Amino acid sequence: MRKRSITIHGHRTSIAIEPEFWAVIDIAIAKSGRSKAAFIAALDDERIAKNSPYGLASYLRLFALDFVQNSHGENSPPV
Repeated sequence: MRKRSITIHGHRTSIAIEPEFWAVIDIAIAKSGRSKAAFIAALDDERIAKNSPYGLASYLRLFALDFVQNSHGENSPPV
């Protein structure tokens, strides 16, 4: 697990997920042109709006899986 700390909507939080998922998320962040905090805050907002049963870390893992499966990351590392 790799833990990263970010500020989302003025609140500091830490997210611990596997390095392989962070690698995919980092590619998605780079492609988006947004900061890490802005990118993750947008996904967190989406998670809340969908009333997702998943916590943020699980939601990020699912995002990374979808990103790779749907060829959004042509140069994504294998997971």
